[in-house]
Amino acid sequence: MRSWIVMALVGFALAGCTEVGSKEWCQDMKEKPKGDWTANQATDFAKHCIF
Repeated sequence: MRSWIVMALVGFALAGCTEVGSKEWCQDMKEKPKGDWTANQATDFAKHCIF
């Protein structure tokens, strides 16, 4: 259980390193399982990476 929390915190820290809508962010989102996306991430992806 504890390792899951640590991994989640590391993931949030790394996700904060890229700017939403940047090429790097779009690529990271493409590699992330769609089931793990939040509603805000899905909206941002559609706005910045598709359109």
